[in-house]
This record gives sequence, structure tokens and C-alpha cells, in this order.
Amino acid sequence: MTNEISGLLVGAAREARPVVHGVREDQLSDPTPCSEYDVKALLNHLLHVVVSFQALAAKGTADFATTPDRVGESSDWRALFDDETERLVTAWSAPGALEGTSQGMGLPQTTVGGMVLGDLTVHAWDLARATGQDFTPYEPSLPTLVEGWRQLAPTGRKMGVFGEPFPVPEGASPFDELLALSGRDPGWRPAVKH
Repeated sequence: MTNEISGLLVGAAREARPVVHGVREDQLSDPTPCSEYDVKALLNHLLHVVVSFQALAAKGTADFATTPDRVGESSDWRALFDDETERLVTAWSAPGALEGTSQGMGLPQTTVGGMVLGDLTVHAWDLARATGQDFTPYEPSLPTLVEGWRQLAPTGRKMGVFGEPFPVPEGASPFDELLALSGRDPGWRPAVKH
């Protein structure tokens, strides 16, 4: 039987893959909702997260000080993303993956699993918005993500990985709330090119 996080990761990866496959080479230098990343840098970041959190699932460690250029090194980074997300799901499906505390993060494993689920979901939206694609998050993951990010957001802001919460109207969708918790504007669109 799969645990809850691994099942949600299956759905999140399924929704993210078409977005990654839909990125064109001529879009790699385009801006994204993450002001520090262009599309290529965001793809590299997402691939690094997906690979690193495989080790974290096994209670290993991960180095986020530098990000390898997997997009530049691989002629088929889309297939690489597919392969690595499959490995990610397998890693988080392993018996005991959600038990105990992460050696690499010092947080409960359930929290760490929720972090990679959030990254996979929100960065897929970032890439979709940056490249003019549609994206629908894996709906069953949203209650878990919103609850987890409400708890993580204050720490995330202190660490500089979340921005200040973006104001959204009362009754905003759970996904818009999730984006806003991370400091994203759910209505972000790239500037029109002239």
C-alpha cells in the first residue's frame, strides 16, 4: 500500500510533466514568477529538488548550496524529468519514508515529503505561467499542501524561500491561497513582448 504523500506525488508529477514537456527551447531565457529564476534556471532548480528529495526520502542529506545545470548538460532534459519524478515517487513510497526525522532537514519526514509535493506543484504552475501553458494542480493534494504551507510559511519567510504573503480575496481557491502563502501573485503573467 502506498502512503499518502507518494500517492499525491504520483498525481503532482502527472500534472507537471506536460508542462515541462511543453517548454520550448526559445523560452529558456524568459522570466518566471520567481524573480530570481528564468525558465532554464527554474527547470534546473526543479530537477535539483526532485533529485535531492529522493535522498531525503531515504533520510539522507542533500546539498542545496549549488544547482547543477542539468538542462544544459542533457539534450533530453524532458525525459530526465520524467525519469527523476518516477524515482522520486518510488523513494517516497518506500516503507518508513515518512517515519522519523529527516537527517538532512531536521524536520519530520512527513513535512519534508510535503515540501517536495509543494515544490513540484507550485513550480509547475510557475513554468506554465512563464511559458503560456495551462496548468491544473492535482486537486487531492491541495488540502495537504495548504495546511502544510500555513505552518511552514513563517519559517520559509525567515529563510528567504517564501515571499511575504500576497493578498487574495476572501473565498479564493485553495490553489490561489497556496500561491499567495508563498508570496506569489496568482494573477502573474509575463510582460507582453513587443
